Amino acid sequence: MEQPLDEKDLERKLKKEHKAREKEEKKLRAKQKEAARLQAQAASDGARKSEKKQKKKGAIDENPEDFVDPDTPTGQKKLLASQMAKQYSPSAVEKSYAAFLTSVNHAVLPPPNVTGALHIGHAITVAIEDAMIRWRRMSGYNALWVPGMDHAGIATQVVVERKLMRERKLSRHDLGREKFLSEVNNWKDQYGGTILRQLRMLGASLDWSRECFTMDSRRSKAVTEAFVKLYKEGLIYRDIRIGHWDCTLRTAVSDIEVDYLELKEETLLVVPGYNIPVQFGVLISFAYPLEEGLGEIIVATTRIETMFGDTAIAVHSQDERYKHLHGKYAIHPFNGRKLEIICDDELVKTNFGTGAVKITPAHDTEDFKAGKRHNLDFINIFTDDGNINENGGSQFEGMPRFTARAAVIDALKAKGLYRGMKNNEMKLGRCSRTNDIVEPMIKPQWFVNCNTMAKAALDAVKSKEIEIIPPQYEQDWYRWLENIRDWCISRQLWWGHRVPAWYVTLEDDEEKDMGSYIDHWIIARNENDAILEAEERYPGKKYQLDQDPDVLDTWFSSSLFPLSIFGWPDDTADLSTFYPTSVLETGLDILFFWVARMVMLGILLGGDVPFQKIYLHPIIRDAHGRKMSKSLGNVIDPIDVINGITLEGLQKKLEQGNLDPDELEKAKEGLKKDFPDGIPECGTDALRFALISYTSQSDKINLDIKRVHGYRLWCNKLWNAIRFAMIKLGDQYTPQTTVVVDSMPPVCRWILSVLNKSVGKTVSSLEAYKFSEATSSIYSWWQYQLCDVFIEAIKPYFNDSQEFEAARGASRDTLWLCLNTGLRLLHPFMPYVTEELWQRLPQPKEACMKDSIMISEYPSTVQEWENDQVENEMEIVLDAVSKLRSLRPPTDIHERRPSFVLCRNLEIAATVQCYQAQIATLASVSSLKILIEDDPSPPGCATNIVNKDLAVYLQLRGALNTEVEHEKLRKRREEVQKQHDTLSQKMNASGYREKAPQSKQDDDMKKIASLLEELEIISEAESKLDANN
Repeated sequence: MEQPLDEKDLERKLKKEHKAREKEEKKLRAKQKEAARLQAQAASDGARKSEKKQKKKGAIDENPEDFVDPDTPTGQKKLLASQMAKQYSPSAVEKSYAAFLTSVNHAVLPPPNVTGALHIGHAITVAIEDAMIRWRRMSGYNALWVPGMDHAGIATQVVVERKLMRERKLSRHDLGREKFLSEVNNWKDQYGGTILRQLRMLGASLDWSRECFTMDSRRSKAVTEAFVKLYKEGLIYRDIRIGHWDCTLRTAVSDIEVDYLELKEETLLVVPGYNIPVQFGVLISFAYPLEEGLGEIIVATTRIETMFGDTAIAVHSQDERYKHLHGKYAIHPFNGRKLEIICDDELVKTNFGTGAVKITPAHDTEDFKAGKRHNLDFINIFTDDGNINENGGSQFEGMPRFTARAAVIDALKAKGLYRGMKNNEMKLGRCSRTNDIVEPMIKPQWFVNCNTMAKAALDAVKSKEIEIIPPQYEQDWYRWLENIRDWCISRQLWWGHRVPAWYVTLEDDEEKDMGSYIDHWIIARNENDAILEAEERYPGKKYQLDQDPDVLDTWFSSSLFPLSIFGWPDDTADLSTFYPTSVLETGLDILFFWVARMVMLGILLGGDVPFQKIYLHPIIRDAHGRKMSKSLGNVIDPIDVINGITLEGLQKKLEQGNLDPDELEKAKEGLKKDFPDGIPECGTDALRFALISYTSQSDKINLDIKRVHGYRLWCNKLWNAIRFAMIKLGDQYTPQTTVVVDSMPPVCRWILSVLNKSVGKTVSSLEAYKFSEATSSIYSWWQYQLCDVFIEAIKPYFNDSQEFEAARGASRDTLWLCLNTGLRLLHPFMPYVTEELWQRLPQPKEACMKDSIMISEYPSTVQEWENDQVENEMEIVLDAVSKLRSLRPPTDIHERRPSFVLCRNLEIAATVQCYQAQIATLASVSSLKILIEDDPSPPGCATNIVNKDLAVYLQLRGALNTEVEHEKLRKRREEVQKQHDTLSQKMNASGYREKAPQSKQDDDMKKIASLLEELEIISEAESKLDANN
């Protein structure tokens, strides 16, 4: 996907794409310029007359309209007010840039589910991917990012079914398939539009012309083709297997839709469809009578209602208690069925329960395997909605399964066969979509044989054809694919891709039910092809042809996404240009369900891996580390973080959802606890930056909105930095295309050098997918070096003194270079505020002004800016400043006092002399006098040791508090002594002299000597402190 274009090609491409918009923009700019000229001309006489008066007043009247941005046509570059607002406002900055910044068609977005609005998990995906794509685009690559939406079969159907039941008291069966699908399509149209609007708000610079949906015609064609191709290659087959069944949805569900509850003891749980809580977490024992008067055999189970499907009893072959019963039979107390007592050492654990296990092959995964091993009968006892069927007998038929649980216990008690109950630790599967308890059930389904595809996916990672980032997830990849099971791809739903399979029912078939004969299935691309094959296969016979009512697993169509978005199965130009893609970015929770399957199908159908790198971001949880769940009320809508919302607004949104009344009250309480004052307006930029900065956390992100708001306040710092620059640069300033760094003041050389390091660190972090390190590098430079040091240090240069004329000019050039470079460096992470601020910066005359910062060049290191010497000098300077600031009494931190610097050698004295003005400015002292070692210590001063060669003093008003000063020195002594002891211990350790390089040993000796000198200096300072008092 990343194919470098040279600068000319990229420029030509972008100009062509924006030609129409640029023409319209020029007209608007011309009109605005003319209006401004006329307005200025009309006001000029009045302005000249009032100039003297305003100077006397010491202030200039401001016109509020000068700070208001003009209305901007949708999709065009923002028209800016003549004056910058005094404070940053996210909504004012972002509203006009959203369409412009996301309209350039310039990497596949994992398609969000069309189940509703985006959540915060989507926001981190968009933030990371958009940062990647903007960085690559600015770096000259042909970067493509394609938007898509997933139909999310089961999730969407659940939401719409709940909505129908809540609003109209109707089930999908009441409506019928056609009308129900119409309802789902209406939902999709409504929320699909919402999702696209949210993506734009989040600043996603996708190629909107390629927008696709997993059930549109092109994607549907790809799904059908893939199914037919895999079937013809013998990789898709139909079989009766056991799997998770949701009785509420009446469909099979995949592992990802099942959450497991860890139960330690008897637990009562609310289950959909039951008025009273249901008992779980217990082991129930009962007796099966044995034939021939041999007595009874006691078995234990957690699901006693499944006994109607028992077809055998298993014991361990070496269990002495049951050796006499091998091959004997027990008699079912309710239907008289004979249950053979078999030996199965794989299934039975002699120390669990009674050592005898009832086998229900149709309703337990392990029993299913045992049934296959011993050729047992498979008897299904449940209807699709979870009621006991005819196999339960007239006494229990029609009962809901958990109602039958209590009824069976009562019936066993009546027969004298009940033997008791005890607590039992267990894992209970619950469907995440419906909260229903999943039931293991056998059903005929369509499966994909994954063995050969899994091996290819394994080899792709082992050979580094695909790189997984972070690399620790490679072992998870190997473990899952090495133990892969065949993939059930059919679902008993209505919303989704219909299985392209037709069943032929012949007139002379004895069994007329669909699927009765496995060889009567026809796989075809459409019904006409199916008819042709049926006539060829059954010439002259009368038949009925019916399409399988089931739909395909959503993950099947999603797994084809890297292929289908580029036109597969057709041989398109996009497919040959952009497949395989460069990188897939997604959450680590779907590594297997989606990513591995994309790799398997991509290799098989596309002939190559679908992407070269897989970046997995952590999963977002709330500030308490809890999984985000609607029932907990802790799900965060990114739009609420961007715009801000009151507590009442948050609770009202919950009321409009699909929560049950009990869940709703619990969720409201959760919101009240976490957001008592609602969520403050943070803006898109702050949200994106915060989410990306969180990625350093391992596999979970505990999201704290306060941190997001902190970055919103930081945006105001950036805003003020540009406001300062615009004032100091002046209206007539024209940036220089090249600067002579060597002739600049040291502080200017320093800020360019540390900026250069930040650029290098940011780029290398982006290349290594260490996004948090990139944001940390950028933040540290802007906050701690540019704003806290450089901008403060150069302020004295702008006092109109002739003495600072050269320094003032160099500071202007440096300030512009820093802001221009720093904004471009930050842009991929904060697109809106950087665009606004960059547009306000003056541009060099020789430069061709780009329309947008997002198509300007991403910064790269400049060798001429690198200056280690000046960085080392500034490190000493800033240490001295820090020590001086710490001496200032907390009661008068704004009062400037005289200060002194004691230099113990000529080199350090020269450094302090060079930066004397900067130290005084940054430390906010009234004066700074340099002392040498022989000078007496200034009286009445607090002191601090910077290092062995440097100490600082601050004149205090009134008597010096010797106790406080002694305490400072004591703490410093402890700190230095600890460093000395640690280093000494390392140097005296066994093997140090033999193993450590000589250069390292020399450095350590110098450090030891330096620390000893500093300890002597501290002792000297203590002595002088005592002498002066």
